[in-house]
Amino acid sequence: MASISLQITVCIAEENIPKFFEYFKPVYDKVIAEPACTFFELYQSQENPGEISWVENWSESQEWLMQNQIPKSYYEEYFKVTEPMLLKPREVKVLKRLGSPYVMVKKENGGLVN
Repeated sequence: MASISLQITVCIAEENIPKFFEYFKPVYDKVIAEPACTFFELYQSQENPGEISWVENWSESQEWLMQNQIPKSYYEEYFKVTEPMLLKPREVKVLKRLGSPYVMVKKENGGLVN
């Protein structure tokens, strides 16, 4: 079975952080409800709070993601509002997940573990 990880970083001005999250959160909620989304975690730089990164793991291939997930209509408003906030182009890495034996999450990680 295919399994990929998207690693995305955006850089926005600090004054735009609340507006960014206003549009990010509804999309996040829809993405994590997708059956093929197996993991999603958000990060914020301690040195530069406007540098926000996230990791999305998917149980499908990159081709599936591009054909089935990315075209979903709920991304439209998010991109329309947040793209002008970006101080530089978003960074996107698509990586093949290697999985077992190279995956581990402890309960102490701060999130729910199923």
